[in-house]
Amino acid sequence: MKVLITGGAGYIGSIVTEVCLESGDEVTVYDNLSTGHREAVHPDARLVIGDVADEELLMGTFKKDKTEAVIHMAGFIEAGESMQNPGKYFRNNTCRPLGLLEAMVAAGVERFLFSSTAAIYGDPTTDLLEESHPQNPTNAYGESKMLFERMLDWYERIHGIRHAALRYFNAAGASAERGEDHHPESHLIPLVLKAALGQLPGVEIYGTDYPTADGTCIRDYIHVRDLAQAHLLALRGLDGGCFHYNLGNGKGYSVREVIDTARAVTGIDFEVREGGRRHGDPVVLVASSDRIIADLGWQPRHPSLTDIVASAWKWHQSHPRGYAD
Repeated sequence: MKVLITGGAGYIGSIVTEVCLESGDEVTVYDNLSTGHREAVHPDARLVIGDVADEELLMGTFKKDKTEAVIHMAGFIEAGESMQNPGKYFRNNTCRPLGLLEAMVAAGVERFLFSSTAAIYGDPTTDLLEESHPQNPTNAYGESKMLFERMLDWYERIHGIRHAALRYFNAAGASAERGEDHHPESHLIPLVLKAALGQLPGVEIYGTDYPTADGTCIRDYIHVRDLAQAHLLALRGLDGGCFHYNLGNGKGYSVREVIDTARAVTGIDFEVREGGRRHGDPVVLVASSDRIIADLGWQPRHPSLTDIVASAWKWHQSHPRGYAD
């Protein structure tokens, strides 16, 4: 399949690109490189530097590449920042991609995968989050993604764009060649590994008074390669209609458990500081991925937190300065 991946120079997008190419797809990476890395783009992919609001450039790219499907992964992802600057998130995650949808309609491209998020659910009312769970985001980031999901439903009804919204839980880990390199970094696993490398003086726990066994938040971590494999299955499954799928391991780990796992994997101790809660952080987010397992036969191949952290550690050891190395 001829696929265009927006945000394909980013952490998850670069590994989805890698997996698509391995499966025989032809990939164009479309990225403005505002947060992505040119060095992360697979050498077998064509890179187009552009914005998702640029309908003219997109239509020209679709025509040149004979694009059959779009995987939309470009966007801002920091929940904490979204509570300080919500306009940035609504403009970039909700409004600007309208140009992408309009270009698809004009060019007759009808397959669309959307990089969505578990943040659309807000505070869960059940132990495992199913796709039918009420959507009550607790931060502007989750709201911006939820609004775009709703827009996609209208584009399917009116213009026939078949789509799947893939609701990520916490993507983590690395492939052999590509890993997580954000500036600034805010994700827990790369932060603890940077502390282990001596690049940070330690890590801070945001909130130790949550109603959990050890007082810290619980999250569901999914290996980024498993996440990428789900995209391949969903892309082919769009022949059957439109879908919403959770992508997680179905098991949660607390912040303290992640820190302990990182210490065990690296064999290095580091300082841990305790701070206050961040506004908008749900207590527990754990996925039920039964729907995509039943519909498409997806199964995580690397569900172990130890394996996830070990893959990330290997990449960070070989790329101590990220893609600057």
